[in-house]
Amino acid sequence: MILPIVAYGASVLKKKAVDIDKDYPALSDLIDNMFETMYYAHGVGLAAPQVGLSIRLFVVDANPFAEDDASLKHFKRIFINAQIVEESGEKWKFNEGCLSIPGVREDIERVPTIRLKWVDEHFTPFEETFTGLKARVIQHEYDHIDGILFTDRMSQLKRTILHSKLSNITKGKVNVDYRMKFPQLKK
Repeated sequence: MILPIVAYGASVLKKKAVDIDKDYPALSDLIDNMFETMYYAHGVGLAAPQVGLSIRLFVVDANPFAEDDASLKHFKRIFINAQIVEESGEKWKFNEGCLSIPGVREDIERVPTIRLKWVDEHFTPFEETFTGLKARVIQHEYDHIDGILFTDRMSQLKRTILHSKLSNITKGKVNVDYRMKFPQLKK
């Protein structure tokens, strides 16, 4: 089932999400729905807060970036209760966008290497180091479960310049080809 993606301005996007356990209701269905929603919206990642749930869950499928980095061809993962345990390297810029903030893209600085601990959908624990675009995609989605949007990583000047565009997104004054929920949509 394709879920509506929560738009910029919704309070759930600014909350630090909570851990879940293996008894979380209908977790398998939620994960399937998140992947379906992400694919429908042509994204490479989707975090639970983006579908209105303040839980530490995000999914990624970086296959669209495989043209730039062949290691991303089969990089499809489910991350539950993720924790970044180490970040390293000199920050580098890459143009990012977000399904919750349609039509806005900006060069964002992030570290090139992270070490992450998480569990998968079976609550099997993992710890792995990710680099390059894998690290970047994970960091973007990880920010969502910490209540951080990529716009928070922009300079104050850039946010000021984008203010009216961001305000319009909050009000539903944006064209998208996927389902969205807008926090200030006038009915």
